[in-house]
Amino acid sequence: MNRALEISYALHTGVTTNLWLLHHVLGHHHNYLDQTRDESRWKRKNGSTMGMIEYTLSVALTSYYRGFKVGRKYPKHYRTHVIFSLLALSIAGALTIYQPMQGLMLFILPMITGLLITAWATYDHHTGLDETENHFKASYNNMNPIFNTLTGNLGYHTAHHYKQGTHWSKLPALHTSIKHHIPDNLYNQSMWDIFTKFSILRIFGLNN
Repeated sequence: MNRALEISYALHTGVTTNLWLLHHVLGHHHNYLDQTRDESRWKRKNGSTMGMIEYTLSVALTSYYRGFKVGRKYPKHYRTHVIFSLLALSIAGALTIYQPMQGLMLFILPMITGLLITAWATYDHHTGLDETENHFKASYNNMNPIFNTLTGNLGYHTAHHYKQGTHWSKLPALHTSIKHHIPDNLYNQSMWDIFTKFSILRIFGLNN
């Protein structure tokens, strides 16, 4: 049942079975403190910082290749990735051949767009943080409740990296236990804060 669900996700997001297990869990989480190895690296080879568009394209376009490189160390996981990736792509390809325009609009373009959006959404997690040893200084955090509801508490990003096996529902509690180690400048303000404020004002009729 999990594999069937993963194929459905793949047809909507462009991220096939085990790709993020290899790329993110076994790759990025092990290497994010080292920009020469990080699978989601935000630095160019010359040490300068990528812009958001460059980063998005870099991570999205290299995601399967970087997943493959990590997969060489974990052949069992990579084998599963290859099998179910081929299955998902075969389904998308067959449906596109059967109905080209519908296949393009319902599967191919959403898969490409989903992968790009996923890469784009990670740009603010670590960009600009050169700390190479201290996990508490290597991630930005977003405490906005709407953002965290939509992303499974991904805004508690220091906690997410500090104990990556922690269930998403327990990340706020873990964050509370470690927040005294996190510098104040590692809390992001975002569009979600503006949206939340506007929504609350609207509920109480105070936005006129």
